Amino acid sequence: MASSTPTRAAPPARILVVDDDADMLRLLSLRLNAAGHDVVAVGSAEAALAQLDTARPQLVLSDVRLPGRDGLALFDEVRARHPSLPVILLTAHGTIPDAVEATSRGVFTYLTKPYDGKELLEKIAQALALSAPAVAHPHANDDWRAEIVSRSHRMTDLLSEAYMVAQSDASVLLRGDSGSGKELLSRAIHRASPRAARPFVAVNCGAIPEALLESELFGHVKGAFTDAVSNHKGLFQAADGGTLLLDEIGDMPPALQVKLLRVLQERAVRPVGASQATPIDVRIISATHRDLEAAMANAQFREDLYYRLNVVSLVLPTLAERREDIALLANHFLDRLSRKYDKRLSGFAPEALKALTTAAWPGNVRQLYNVVEQVCALSTTPLVPLTLVQRALRTPSTQVLSFAEARQRFEREYLVGLLKMTDGNVADAARLAQRNRTEFYRLLQKHALTPGQFKQDAGDTDDVVDERHE
Repeated sequence: MASSTPTRAAPPARILVVDDDADMLRLLSLRLNAAGHDVVAVGSAEAALAQLDTARPQLVLSDVRLPGRDGLALFDEVRARHPSLPVILLTAHGTIPDAVEATSRGVFTYLTKPYDGKELLEKIAQALALSAPAVAHPHANDDWRAEIVSRSHRMTDLLSEAYMVAQSDASVLLRGDSGSGKELLSRAIHRASPRAARPFVAVNCGAIPEALLESELFGHVKGAFTDAVSNHKGLFQAADGGTLLLDEIGDMPPALQVKLLRVLQERAVRPVGASQATPIDVRIISATHRDLEAAMANAQFREDLYYRLNVVSLVLPTLAERREDIALLANHFLDRLSRKYDKRLSGFAPEALKALTTAAWPGNVRQLYNVVEQVCALSTTPLVPLTLVQRALRTPSTQVLSFAEARQRFEREYLVGLLKMTDGNVADAARLAQRNRTEFYRLLQKHALTPGQFKQDAGDTDDVVDERHE
């Protein structure tokens, strides 16, 4: 796909910002407004809860230290009222342990003060991606792609190309990893084409034994071979007037590649055992996860067939390349599967969605569906918890960390927070930690931390907001 496509701006989001420091509140509001967000700024947890009653935001950004009810108590109340609403906490060095503990309870993330402005905007973008409404096809004229749940720029660009291609009769080659949705896209192309009222037929060229594939594709006449007790129409004839998907075309045996090329050139099929060919009118879509150029170089795939099939090539991104779609897909699948299992499931806990969006997904969308089906079958609460998602992903739960491992993790995060706050000044950081400099240096060496990496250049000061109170 063309790399020159301009990046689309994300739609404005309503963010509730809570801080009792008027200067900090003003700076945060200015930064978030400049990033295109709609900011509601308040100075206390009580005022924040009042805002939740009138107009629900898409994200809450709160300082931990607040007068009266603190940020952690505010988070608990937000979680009780709106379990899927993400919360980001801002914390000074003295409240780092509380913030670390809060993340295990469901806070989306925490940032230590002074914090990097770019990092703040990145974390906000990630949290908003998790809480965005699940709209699969917002426009009525998008019915052709109704089964494809997506809002990512990569998929939007791909679908725009697919729609244009669908209006022609050109052969299409879909490339993409297994589970990335090649068959789903081929069906969408068929529905958007002038052939939509005619049949769509799909065949997996790698799943049918070579001895049967020719008969399946082209048909046979009675007596053509031992088991041919009657005439049989092949899939080309079944798809006449419509679209035929040749899935995993890279697995087609070489002998059949020759016969397929002849069918495409002559636009007619001759069933096995027949003496005459039958004209056909079929639009061909091919799909593969294999590198066909490498297969041609190894004489495993015919070059002339490749160019016949590859008039237009569309590449499907992996799920990892469209992470903004993961939460949308997960909630879409959960809604569908909760009906299948007759369960009342309201969604995923924020930390569970976070785990889904950061997973590797080697199996792409198909793997995501399987994971959601497993958690749906096993969930005993309306909100799917992190532990079930970790189990389905086969990742270790935080609960199984040893005391030494948990201590190591906290110690490193604490040191990083101190160095960020002191701009890499070891003397100041050691003083705050109430440790002598020699001992503090040993701790840094133990965790492979270099103070210099936390020093801000003069040109970067715009991206750092200083904390003026604790």
